[in-house]
Amino acid sequence: MTTSNISNRVQILFEKFTVSVGLPFRDLLPEATIEAALNALEIKYRRRLFDPFVTLWAFLSQVLDADKSCHNAVSRVIAWLSTENVELPSQDTGAYCQARQRLPEKLLQQLFSKVGQGLQGKVTPIDLWCGRHVKVIDGSTVSMPDTSDNQKIYPQPSSQSSGCGFPIAKIGVLFSLATGAAIALAIDVLNTHDVKLARRLYEFLNPNDVLLGDRAFCSYADLVFVKKRIADAVFLKHQGRKQELRRGKVFGSHDKQVIWHKPKTCPKGLTKEEFATLPLTLSVREVHYYIAIPGFRTQQVSLITTLLDVETYSTLELVKLYELRWDVELDLKHLKTTLGMDILRSKSPEMVRKEIYVYLLAYNLLRTLMWEAGTTYGTLPLQLSAACSSSAP
Repeated sequence: MTTSNISNRVQILFEKFTVSVGLPFRDLLPEATIEAALNALEIKYRRRLFDPFVTLWAFLSQVLDADKSCHNAVSRVIAWLSTENVELPSQDTGAYCQARQRLPEKLLQQLFSKVGQGLQGKVTPIDLWCGRHVKVIDGSTVSMPDTSDNQKIYPQPSSQSSGCGFPIAKIGVLFSLATGAAIALAIDVLNTHDVKLARRLYEFLNPNDVLLGDRAFCSYADLVFVKKRIADAVFLKHQGRKQELRRGKVFGSHDKQVIWHKPKTCPKGLTKEEFATLPLTLSVREVHYYIAIPGFRTQQVSLITTLLDVETYSTLELVKLYELRWDVELDLKHLKTTLGMDILRSKSPEMVRKEIYVYLLAYNLLRTLMWEAGTTYGTLPLQLSAACSSSAP
């Protein structure tokens, strides 16, 4: 087949993907953005039907479609080409599957991060919380086909008998509160503690960020690690830590500053070198309030934060901030249920990671679309549901 015939087919597919109903690729992930990422990573490629551009766009359409099979993705490509006067490719999925395998994991990782950071750049001061960017950390799991390669890298739960379960990976994701976009990702085996994944995500915190998380992250060491990033934390208090009833500087009936002391022994998950660098004491603020729901027992919630300025960060503002965390937790549920990331289709660990990155890239592109729609029609982007924006192309 001549090079000109391949170029014609690729150009036709560029135009088809551009006007795709579910995801406007031209505005959100243009060819120039992919080309820049390829050049930055010094990735060489051949001009063929399934080059990195067409392959990536087809991969994105695939994860957004209800039918996530490679056969359906190739059938869509053939259907689009059939309306034009060009030679049609084979219906065999081999070329497309091989092209997906050729996509470097670093390329997908960079594009996912670039789109998320690009959306972060559109945030205005009015979108911030008390003038600060807030990042929300959350974790979950994804399952994958039961292949020997997947079981070797991401083994099934040890409580299940061999042959009676599926490989499972644990993921940790850092979200932006203002945009809802995913900023960073960490992937590991199932028995990895949430806090271990979290510590791999701290490097993506910028100075003056505020990190919001549940009780799994509320440890002495993690508060110190966040402070070392010139950032602050707001965590749900761990149930294992006793409440300081008499000590501390009282700011209000439900708000006080207390001194935490370095643990006497090195906690699990810390090296001796890391433990040695921890300060002997740490000043934190404890805020507690009550949630009363008719028909249910009143629940007390205690927050721990390194934000000590009561004038700038009032008790009410902190309570409102933590309530927003529940909304952001829905983002990961949308990824797993609405977009279908809960059960992956890839049969090798490398492709599993690529598939996760493509899901997150698709999610960030949808969030970009929602941001533009929200700013155009005067609706807060986080009030829009990702489920409403994920119709298949």
